[in-house]
Amino acid sequence: MDVGMSDPVLEDHPRTGPIVPVPEAATSATASLKRSAAEAFEEVSDDEASHSHKKMRDDTGVVTRGGELEQGKTVDGPGLADNLEEELQCGCCSAIVYRPVVVAPCQHFFCGSCVTLWVRNGGTSCPACRTVSTNVSFSRPIEKVVDILLRHAPGKARSASERMQADAIYHPGVHLRIPSPRQASPEPAVPSINSLYVRPCPHCTPGNQWGWRCPRPIVDPDLDQANAWPVEDGNPPGHTLCGNCENVLALAAPSTTRCDFCQVSFCGINIPQRCVAAPLQLQHPHGLADLSDLIQCGEIYDCFEGNTFEVDIMLDYLNAQGLTPRHIYREIVAHIQNQPRQFAPLVELELFVDIHPVAGGADPDPNAPRHRICRICATEVLIYGLRDWWIRERKKGFLEEHVMARPDCPEGSQCPRQKDHVHAKEFNHIIAPPDPQPAAAVHIPAPLREPDVNSAADFPPLASAAPSPVASPSAATILQAGQDPPAAADEAPAAPLAPAADLPVIPQDLVGYSSEPSSQDFRDEVDALL
Repeated sequence: MDVGMSDPVLEDHPRTGPIVPVPEAATSATASLKRSAAEAFEEVSDDEASHSHKKMRDDTGVVTRGGELEQGKTVDGPGLADNLEEELQCGCCSAIVYRPVVVAPCQHFFCGSCVTLWVRNGGTSCPACRTVSTNVSFSRPIEKVVDILLRHAPGKARSASERMQADAIYHPGVHLRIPSPRQASPEPAVPSINSLYVRPCPHCTPGNQWGWRCPRPIVDPDLDQANAWPVEDGNPPGHTLCGNCENVLALAAPSTTRCDFCQVSFCGINIPQRCVAAPLQLQHPHGLADLSDLIQCGEIYDCFEGNTFEVDIMLDYLNAQGLTPRHIYREIVAHIQNQPRQFAPLVELELFVDIHPVAGGADPDPNAPRHRICRICATEVLIYGLRDWWIRERKKGFLEEHVMARPDCPEGSQCPRQKDHVHAKEFNHIIAPPDPQPAAAVHIPAPLREPDVNSAADFPPLASAAPSPVASPSAATILQAGQDPPAAADEAPAAPLAPAADLPVIPQDLVGYSSEPSSQDFRDEVDALL
């Protein structure tokens, strides 16, 4: 190794310093490059040490740079509070979050009351990024950060009225779910050509997959336009339009069903579980699949006269009990079927008239039994009986004590002030009608039958109400005895009276019931014998 030549890079290196040449008498080539650690640190200049970027921490825990305390580094308290307030703002109300909730999976957070109102107004995604969300959960970490901020900056807290209104809408710990977007309506079956003619139904085609063909099939306008059925002539014989998909169907087809409420027919082919009128207990109410759909339904609030407080109590109860709108619908149907008139009052209210885009048939008998129902009519039944169902459900005793302890409103269930949240919270407006009192039992006597003289065992002979009159001697008896006939009343002397003890006592009310024959009758009888 040639030690006489030096590397300029190594000589000018600022960290290690110049390399000191080693005499050639060194016993090892590697020994000439070794030096002790003390020699290396002694050669480091003070200027190089001052530019060192290493930080040291003293015994007090204060970070120093180059062995000295950093000067001029302080925390700006008001500035930090302002920055935290900006970071903790709700994306809906632009104020510091209150009862924060986190939307999954995007992790945006909002006030619990803001998200609840967002869902009620039809929101189906995250309010900030519009990402399809699965659920909403209460965030305790964010609430802790907000509490720490408000302890150091109380002026940034929400007002008492705002907090009270928010607490009435959302309660911490309540699980929320943003509903999924509604299913898009199916694309209408628009014919490519000949839109002026009715297209054949699925059962008009020979050898169709359903195994049944229309007795009078519709002519395909693409094949025989001269015999095709014009649209302006209405529905072809034996055909009509489906109440859901609005396609042509065959009335006599095995797959066709008709709703007994709106009298609209359904094809049962195009959209499963929608183009069908199912049995009453098996149908699904349209647009009310789960609790989130019930929250979005504005007609639910109309059932309670706009009393949002009572609706919130009912929704919390449904969530706690795990009840679905379909469960409520089934109980309402069972209750109506047990009534004397069943569904006749609903039909008389015309709840099922003009609820489909297609016209229904005429109801043959409003009092006829109902067996099948469509999805839209099922929703009408649910909305009609929801309030009465809630009245019956409250009697089961599953509600909190403070809810049932509220006094009834003096103005009753139709109180105009129940839309006021404070008034609705103080008084109960779900007032059950008094239970009908059982009618008093009317005693109906056993039917009376006239006595039958031929049935002495069942009907013994009745005792005589009046004693039999004393028989007077007949004329024949008098003649046989050789006695003179008695004179007339004005000629004959008065007959001697029998002793009072021998005469029968005749009641006062039987006076005149029987009497002695008159003298004229006696003379007539004597003349007849002579």
